[in-house]
Amino acid sequence: MAKEYSGSPKHHHRLEAKRNPLTWILGVSFLCILFYVLGAWQRSSNPNTTQFSAYNRGGCDSHVTTSDNGNAVVGHPSSTNLDFASHHQVVLNSSKTVSQFPSCDMSFSEYTPCQDKVRGRKFDRNMLKYRERHCPAKEELLRCLIPAPPQYKTPFKWPQSRDYAWYSNIPHRELSIEKAIQNWIQLEGNRFRFPGGGTMFPRGADAYIDDIGRLIPLTDGTIRTAIDTGCGVASFGAYLLNRNILTMSFAPRDTHEAQVQFALERGVPAMIGIMGSQRLPYPARAFDLAHCSRCLIPWQKYDGLYLAEVDRILRPGGYWVLSGPPIHWKKFWRGWERTREDLKQEQDAIEDVAKSLCWKKVIEKNDLSVWQKPINHVECFRSKKVLKAPHMCESDDPDTAWYSHWCPSCSCFLLDTYSDIHIVHCGLIFLLSFVLKRYRNLEACVTPLPEVSSSDDVAGGAIEKWPERAYAVPPRIRSGSTPGITAERFVEDNKLWKERVAHYKRIISPLPTGRYRNIMDMNAYLGGFAAAMLNYPVWVMNVVPINSDHDTLGVIYERGLIGTYQDWCEAFSTYPRTYDLIHASGLFTLYQNRCDSTYILLEMDRILRPEGTVIFRDTVELLVKIQSITDGMRWKSQIMDHESGPFNPEKILVAVKTYWTGEATQKQL
Repeated sequence: MAKEYSGSPKHHHRLEAKRNPLTWILGVSFLCILFYVLGAWQRSSNPNTTQFSAYNRGGCDSHVTTSDNGNAVVGHPSSTNLDFASHHQVVLNSSKTVSQFPSCDMSFSEYTPCQDKVRGRKFDRNMLKYRERHCPAKEELLRCLIPAPPQYKTPFKWPQSRDYAWYSNIPHRELSIEKAIQNWIQLEGNRFRFPGGGTMFPRGADAYIDDIGRLIPLTDGTIRTAIDTGCGVASFGAYLLNRNILTMSFAPRDTHEAQVQFALERGVPAMIGIMGSQRLPYPARAFDLAHCSRCLIPWQKYDGLYLAEVDRILRPGGYWVLSGPPIHWKKFWRGWERTREDLKQEQDAIEDVAKSLCWKKVIEKNDLSVWQKPINHVECFRSKKVLKAPHMCESDDPDTAWYSHWCPSCSCFLLDTYSDIHIVHCGLIFLLSFVLKRYRNLEACVTPLPEVSSSDDVAGGAIEKWPERAYAVPPRIRSGSTPGITAERFVEDNKLWKERVAHYKRIISPLPTGRYRNIMDMNAYLGGFAAAMLNYPVWVMNVVPINSDHDTLGVIYERGLIGTYQDWCEAFSTYPRTYDLIHASGLFTLYQNRCDSTYILLEMDRILRPEGTVIFRDTVELLVKIQSITDGMRWKSQIMDHESGPFNPEKILVAVKTYWTGEATQKQL
């Protein structure tokens, strides 16, 4: 993960220190005191200079203000004397021509690099592998800007966005025709309306969720994180928000054009994803609730492979809710246009798989059926001695969903010194990641839960109810199962991000107004940024890069937040223009020697909405490099000092993507 800059001396400095340690220590101490005094004198002599200084290429002061339509823009302050340049000797060649990135063709307006339909056709259709992630090779990467559709408009603010979206932003009316009688979506003039209906809840998602709430506890804080498989336009997740339940909705990019794009346009968490041959990009024991409403996933096939994956990501004691075929087939079989024998066979097979996973069937009522995962595997291990199948997984890392081709917890080939054993170890990981595949395959086995001392104990540790859960020390930290992370460090991180978000509120004026809804933290660490944003009408996609020093995504879920694993050398599983604000703390330090930062910035531009904002935190050298690239991407930006003052080597870059659209094609005219 990104670390605070420590100012560590270089190797040859350490050798000098050994030769004359006393002189070296006294000299450094003297210089530190001298520069501290000089710095304090300089600041006291200029009382108008604030600690939140900004950098401007032209020598004029600038900061983030709000335009007439409520969007963040780069403007000129009236009273703040921003003085970044006076504290830093960063040489900039103002005469150097900035490389301007052209606009991509309008045919790329909804381009999803790793779920490209043309590329997908080259892959096996078995288990829907062709709809899984297949990212472009280096020579296929685009070096152009994805254009917004003509007449693109700023999305409705939350909570109005839950029910409305502009047609010009997602010009697809197919679902409004195909799903008309199911009340998914309706086209009304120049906007879509989302009545809240679904295939299995024509009365609306609210009434459907109330039905589920009569069977399991939805409103007492026990259930906070949910996953909706095959989500449609995510009405289930949208209305669960009223119950303080945060849902990760996912669906493939398939014939139901743009369903995930609609979900994100509504301000509802969603990703492109599919139950295929690979693990979902979430850690074990992540979700309190899993839901499938006629999601067309063949749960009974492949030796129960897909239910075994649901079991992996469900928390101990978590629930699985299934509605639609084949549930209660004796009553509904005629309307489903399937034979009673076929439906009975499917439900019996699902029941058998659930039993083999040691799940308990809670209830079946009308077209709803609910199972519950055990709180530990004490009884399950006993039953496995008799049943034998499916076997317990032998993997030593149930969280892993994505192989890293870099050495975990280090940059294998970037160290000044390393041993032969270190090279061999890292080289093996490098080779295995490509030989064994980029992503981890599903396994038809039961993921073992952490051991417990009593059959009444919750495996992995019990969690607090929401909202206390957000700031309580997560069980993974309490138990010491997340190396290097202590309870004290967790508390300090929360305090740090409360201070930083308070600073963001001062420098980005639209933050508390509802201008931003969909936020991404590209390097989330412990989820402190997301937790500090809980008082605002936003949700945060917490991303843990696979190259991070610590795998903390499980901790983030234990806090009642959501997120995913990601390698930022590849594209994210979302549509263009789906996030209002992107936060990148230490990300480019993490990736500076792994892949071209230009492509990471182009990916950020792809997923950022017009007039959206990006906050970078990194060293000044990296931020200057980033700014030199984003200047050619039609972004406006400024560099600011760290909130603690100009002496902190970490700086802040605030950038705003300007509004522009592609030109209408002949078909769109």
